[in-house]
Amino acid sequence: MQRSPNDEAKRWLDQAESDLKSAQGMMENHSYDWACFAFQQSAEKALKAFLYEQREELVVGHSIVQLTQRCISHDPTFAALVGEVNGLDLFYISARYPNGLPDSIPARVYNATEAERAQAMAEKVIKKVKEKIKRKKR
Repeated sequence: MQRSPNDEAKRWLDQAESDLKSAQGMMENHSYDWACFAFQQSAEKALKAFLYEQREELVVGHSIVQLTQRCISHDPTFAALVGEVNGLDLFYISARYPNGLPDSIPARVYNATEAERAQAMAEKVIKKVKEKIKRKKR
């Protein structure tokens, strides 16, 4: 059974919001490396929600920059996000793997400041996507 674009977008956006909440819990537990990764995942899933809403059938990739560029092709107002949230791409690999960082491990490198920055970026993405999906449904 194939879902409608609206239903698929809702699934992805719901998961993005769940990931955001999970990341906030990781911050409370001082798991800043995993919080950063979960914030990246939250933004990624929100952007994919928007793309599914636009009737894209196969939305793959993990780069926030690339996904935002795809969103811009549907709605040029996403261009404002590029410079504000592209830092999330830094958390996709380096926040998870020791070989993503020279001479250290993610658990020692990521801190509350980085996690708060990642949270702010993820929240911007989710807010933008929610605004766009809500407006389209009217």
